[in-house]
Amino acid sequence: MVKFILEDSDDTLTTHSGLGLIGLLLSKTKFYKRFSSLKVPEIKSSPAILNGDVTTSYVGLLCQGKNDFDHIEEFRDDPFFYRALDIQVVPSSPTLRQRLDQIAKVTGWKSIVLEESAKLIRQFDSPVTPTITSDKKSYVPLDIDVSPFDNSNTKKEGVSRTYKGCDGYSPNFSYLGQEGYVVNVELREGSTHVQKDTEKFLEKSIIYSRMITDLSLLVRMDAGNDSVENLKVCVNEKADFIIKRNPRREKPENWLMVAEQFGKCVQEREGKRVFYGALETTPKGMKKAIRQVYKVTERTIDKNGQVKSTILCKFIPRKKQVIQLLCF
Repeated sequence: MVKFILEDSDDTLTTHSGLGLIGLLLSKTKFYKRFSSLKVPEIKSSPAILNGDVTTSYVGLLCQGKNDFDHIEEFRDDPFFYRALDIQVVPSSPTLRQRLDQIAKVTGWKSIVLEESAKLIRQFDSPVTPTITSDKKSYVPLDIDVSPFDNSNTKKEGVSRTYKGCDGYSPNFSYLGQEGYVVNVELREGSTHVQKDTEKFLEKSIIYSRMITDLSLLVRMDAGNDSVENLKVCVNEKADFIIKRNPRREKPENWLMVAEQFGKCVQEREGKRVFYGALETTPKGMKKAIRQVYKVTERTIDKNGQVKSTILCKFIPRKKQVIQLLCF
């Protein structure tokens, strides 16, 4: 049987010792300094509690999986919380709530968080794994997409019907590398269209990504973001891209005619032909041609032998440099 030795100790015991590492990481950034010097118009005089103390305290909560403002109360008399995060004062719950509301109205608060996060990743030489093409070229993927949240049965501000058929928010995210570093994020109301202001979000995402890596970027977006504005941003920022084509009101029969004339046909089985091909097209409003890869499937007999007639088109506009990445 194992014998346990019980001894008295004056050491401080804590259940959140991991905050020591969080504080160490924050000390390598200018997060505290930049927020402390941030001018908040609603605060006329020098506050007793600096903005840096407020924002750093909230980071300490988030790192423990706590987002309610009231959770800060249990740490107001916790000496380890102070020392680990290197802050002077832990705000009360009302102060935390009010100050964050005031800071949120100031232009530039979000850029502080995203810029310091990007610099921190680069500072520690964190791995950013690229995608390697068949010709041995490296591209770091930058994936951008809307991810609807399900906030059904709540009365939160901004909750509305999402395209997923539930009530919630429709935040936009951008992830860098195969590791999936979050380089940009934007909270949006649930009913917001996926393309609204996405070109600005895309431009900033590219800027933040280049603060982390010097490798070539490969922007990847879904059909909801098939927009000339996004294409222009990629071209102007010299970022390679793969954006799924949205055929909208184009007729599949017209694409079948193009595929039969210029594409490569593969007879997968009786009654099913698949055409692969590419063409150069210049979208309206752009001066530079974009390479568009298509896949057209014609079915006259289904897999059960029944006679039918369907045409399926798939498109991906892309730049020539990354044509090797396409796999059907």
